[in-house]
Amino acid sequence: MTQVMGDSHRRFLQTMMVNGIIDELGTKTLHRHCCETHQAPYDPDRLAEFIDVINSQLQSMFMQIRKGMSEEDGVQHYALVNMAESDVTRMASDYADNELELFRKMVDLIVDSEDGAASSTDILNFADSLQTKKMRKSEAEHLLRRLVHDNWLNEKRGNYTLSTRCIIEMELYIHAMYRDQVKMCHICQVIAFQCQICEHCGIKIHNPCAARYFKGRTEPSCPGCNNFWPHEIPQIPRPRSQPR
Repeated sequence: MTQVMGDSHRRFLQTMMVNGIIDELGTKTLHRHCCETHQAPYDPDRLAEFIDVINSQLQSMFMQIRKGMSEEDGVQHYALVNMAESDVTRMASDYADNELELFRKMVDLIVDSEDGAASSTDILNFADSLQTKKMRKSEAEHLLRRLVHDNWLNEKRGNYTLSTRCIIEMELYIHAMYRDQVKMCHICQVIAFQCQICEHCGIKIHNPCAARYFKGRTEPSCPGCNNFWPHEIPQIPRPRSQPR
């Protein structure tokens, strides 16, 4: 029997619309809060079914709540995604044409890099050579801060990476535009940017996936070709505990 969308689902959706993306713990907490607030049946093990009810209503609006993993710490997130537009045109209402052009160039740099990151220097070098409208360095720096604030990019020590929200929303676009350049993580089968690469067979493994897969192995070997895995095994991030 198909479950009808109730007030608990609507409150959950409204919160997702405001936040855009929420980590797994926050999503579970929100699920419980919405059900208890509206005295709806609550089962912590049925979050996926709860979200499926919402997605069934969002389908006609080409929207969907999708799950994805942070490449930095392996934490799962839930994001409200626009399925109607698969490229950066979905950002057009918030950013000018030259800002979108510079963002595309950032994605080019990140996809082409070995570590899934682009330096601020390399990004700013494109600012005065844009086809749509040239941008001053100060304007480009302001754009970078906006993209981080809006959860499209992450920044660490002057290097920029695609955020979890960006990867979830832009997955189809990235596959279409960089078909021969992107590879999937050998463990979770999701696009891998920040990852470790086998020197022999070339498979990629997300850093958090590598941490889990190689945990406790004194002589780690590549799951693709069985050769020795020479990389330092990342530490598994300690997940936040869910409040009772």
